[in-house]
Amino acid sequence: MKVAIVMGSASDAPIMQAAEEYLAYFNIEFETFTLSAHRMPQQTSDFARTAAAKGF
Repeated sequence: MKVAIVMGSASDAPIMQAAEEYLAYFNIEFETFTLSAHRMPQQTSDFARTAAAKGF
């Protein structure tokens, strides 16, 4: 299993960097995605629908 870090905007990246650092420190696999439910509703929905099948 791996962790999905999902943020709505690239401007959130500095805040989420701390989460990435903690996950990396504990050797927890993760991927970071920028998906806006308002600007990218289909891509966000697709991600949510398929996340479990992809190991998240």
